[in-house]
Amino acid sequence: MEQLIHSLLLALHNIALVGCAAAPFYNRNLVNTRSQYGAKLFYELDKVVEDTLQGNAPYCIFFITTLFITGFGFPLNHYFFHGAFKEVSTVAMTAGIIKLAFVFGMLFIMLNIFFKINLELKKMFAGFSKDKSPSPEVEAKFFKLRKKRKQLCEICLVFAIIVLLSSAFLSFNMN
Repeated sequence: MEQLIHSLLLALHNIALVGCAAAPFYNRNLVNTRSQYGAKLFYELDKVVEDTLQGNAPYCIFFITTLFITGFGFPLNHYFFHGAFKEVSTVAMTAGIIKLAFVFGMLFIMLNIFFKINLELKKMFAGFSKDKSPSPEVEAKFFKLRKKRKQLCEICLVFAIIVLLSSAFLSFNMN
C-alpha cells in the first residue's frame, strides 16, 4: 500500500512539475510571437494574448498547489507506514532544499504577476476598444507592464527548469 500511495503521489507530482514548466514555456512563446508586431496595440490580437495569459493563472496555481501537497506527501507517506521520517543522503537533502527554494520563488513570482501586474493590465485593457487607439502614454505604460511580466515569466521558466533538474537528485541513496 505504501508503494501504491508513493507511486500515485509521484505521478501527480510529475504532472505538476511538467505543468509548472510548461506554462511559462508556452506563455513565453506566445509573448515572443506577439512581440513581432511591436509595442503598438492591436486590439483583437492583444485581447487574445491577454485572455490566454491571464486565463492560465488558475492552472498555474493548481499545479504549484499540487506540487506542494504531493511534495510534502512523500515524507508523510513514509512516516505513516514506518513511524519515522526516511533518512536521505546529503545530495538528496540539498536537492530537496534547492527544489523547495525555487518552488517558493516561482510562487512569489506567480503571485506578483497574477495579483498585481495582471490586474493592472486587465484594468487598462478594459479601457481599450478596437475602434479607438489608446493615448501614447497609456499604450507605453501597458507595454511596459507587459515587458515586466515577460521578464518575470522568463525567471519563472528558469526556476521551473531548476526544480525539474533538482528533482532528479532526490532519489540519491544513502551510502
